[in-house]
Amino acid sequence: MNTMGSQGSPIPADVWDQQEMRDALARREISSVYRLLRRHGVSQRQIAALTGQSQSEVSEILKGRQVMAYDVLTRIAVGLGVPRGYMGLAYDETTAVRVAATADSPHPEEDESVKRRKFLAHAAAVTVGAAVFGADSGSWVSHPTQTPAPGRIGMTDVRQVEAATRALRALDYQYGGGSCRDAVVAQLSWGQQMLGASSTDVVRQRLYVALADLHNLAGWTSFDTGLMDSARNHFGQALDLAKQGENEALMANILYRMGRVYLHQNAPDDALKVFQLGQLAAQNSGSELAVGILCANEAWAYAKMGSDEQALKLLGRARDEFSRANVAEAPAWAKFFNEIDLSSMIGTVHTELAQTVDAKYTRTAIPALSKAINNFGDEYARSRSFNLTSMAINHLLEGDIDHGAKIGRQAVDLSESLKSVRTKQRMEPLRQEAEKRRNNPEARELADRVARFTGADTAA
Repeated sequence: MNTMGSQGSPIPADVWDQQEMRDALARREISSVYRLLRRHGVSQRQIAALTGQSQSEVSEILKGRQVMAYDVLTRIAVGLGVPRGYMGLAYDETTAVRVAATADSPHPEEDESVKRRKFLAHAAAVTVGAAVFGADSGSWVSHPTQTPAPGRIGMTDVRQVEAATRALRALDYQYGGGSCRDAVVAQLSWGQQMLGASSTDVVRQRLYVALADLHNLAGWTSFDTGLMDSARNHFGQALDLAKQGENEALMANILYRMGRVYLHQNAPDDALKVFQLGQLAAQNSGSELAVGILCANEAWAYAKMGSDEQALKLLGRARDEFSRANVAEAPAWAKFFNEIDLSSMIGTVHTELAQTVDAKYTRTAIPALSKAINNFGDEYARSRSFNLTSMAINHLLEGDIDHGAKIGRQAVDLSESLKSVRTKQRMEPLRQEAEKRRNNPEARELADRVARFTGADTAA
């Protein structure tokens, strides 16, 4: 085995830590890695000898052939002496501690719409194709942290990952992603090390699913704290692991969550494409609950686009699917979607339609939101905050400004206790509606308070 900088190695010890090389390794662009090695004087013959490839194979890779197979990537990493964590592979003891220490935007030169398209292409390849682990993961690949892990694992080890994910997810719901994201990432650094441990096939498959859901939570908490590149990073890895674990219901959930990122960015077309990919996985899984979640969120996307007919049709289907779902047996990642959350989604979609199509939709939005607000307990504080914000918007649209302002202030009060950037950003439509009614002192006070809380500009 070659080791970095060892005597007789043709590869300089500091090559792997140069930024251009690190970027190529993170993207698993082996052709770029080989070209950079050639610049450092490493010959094609030497690369072939170190990696166990023929010179013709090396030549094809240098011409742009992609390397996707996990075992080949591993062999290349070991042969060249690359710390495997630099390529997002199962880690060895030389891998640096890297999971979340990198900046959130490792590829600032790419526009957000380009990143969305790349993720969508990757998601499509995973969902309807066979691209797992070895595929080019684009700009969402993270640099995993090394944490000690056992050499052999059993089901108890996997259950520990699952238990940690459940506990951390509960913190996210109640206090916001900022309350637990670092803990999620730290847990991930240890959990992913287990991929390099030996185990039975049954344990390994369950490990894939457990780590996929932990990445799923890391993506969600990153989203909630405004770290969009990190969110895409984790959702991309979650999707690969869920595919490897052959869990279509989890794949559907991951795609639902990534679609929500795009909805939040006011990109409903892209969100809808991701939701529709998720719908394929949901239907393949046979889970009515997974199908219902995707239908409700597709409805939201259509509502943002002002298509009330499609939105209402999909909401109806979401209700039907939910009525047939076995909610009691729902997996941890889907347990949130109960009757209360369904009411919340009905209220949210109708709030959107009231803003984009016709204010008459407030008549359906208000009772649905009231039901959700009255039933969300303290453990779902963030969801309650979102619903209070939507409720306030509906009352402003109806002309009940004083009541809308009162509920809006309640939304701010609750949101101030949460570590969630998303709750602030979701208040922007409320601020805008209050600003339009600035001649009313209650609306003016609300607009100013929301602006102070969110850091937005207000009219003079």
